Order: sequence, then C-alpha cells, then structure tokens
Amino acid sequence: QVQLVESGGGLVQAGGSLRLSCAASGGTFSSYAMGWFRQAPGKEREFVAANMWSGGNTDYADSVKGRFTISRDNAKNTLYLQMNSLKPEDTAVYYCAAARTITSVTMASAKEYDYWGQGTQVTVSS
Repeated sequence: QVQLVESGGGLVQAGGSLRLSCAASGGTFSSYAMGWFRQAPGKEREFVAANMWSGGNTDYADSVKGRFTISRDNAKNTLYLQMNSLKPEDTAVYYCAAARTITSVTMASAKEYDYWGQGTQVTVSS
C-alpha cells in the first residue's frame, strides 16, 4: 500500500511561483508512474502532468505547458511540481497519484492511478 502526502500549496499572486512536493512511502517509488491532478470548486478533477518513470515519458496538460515542470527524486521518494507564471485559473486542490501500470496513452487518465494523496490547496489571486 502506497501512501502519498502532498505539501507546498498556499496563496500566491498571479505571476508567482510555487513548488509542490509529494512524499511517497510504502512502496518502491521508482517503479510507479506518478501524476499530478487538480480539482477546482464545481469542476471535475483534471490532469496536470505525469511522469511514467525516471527518465521516461512525461506529459502535460496544454493549459500548463511551458509553465509547470514535473520531476521526481527517487532517492528521496518524492515527486515535485514546479509551477511558474501562475494564473488565477490555476486555483484548485492539487493531488498527486501513483500508478502501478500505465502507458503513454493512458497516463493522463485519473482512473488509471491506484493511489492518491489527500491534496494541497493552491490559490492564485489576481
């Protein structure tokens, strides 16, 4: 059983930056594909970014390409999401997720992920 704990959320002005972290335990972190998703009030959970394995395929939602960067440190069992040039529409609860098996075609699909963190709130003011 994998446990995921996000941190690093907060309140930031538009144009600012935040770095989210997701600490994993209870499994072999390097063997999992990892993703970030977000959910704004009244909206469905949406894909943000994913990394299949260290050095493997990485994918981003069009809305965050060029602004967000996903990375992982397998030695620290930690996933990161560097968010730059934040916009008010980035406001949401951000979740990290882990998948045992995934493909480059399915890595953006929330239903493919087996484990989820509790989420961290990101609020971007205009």
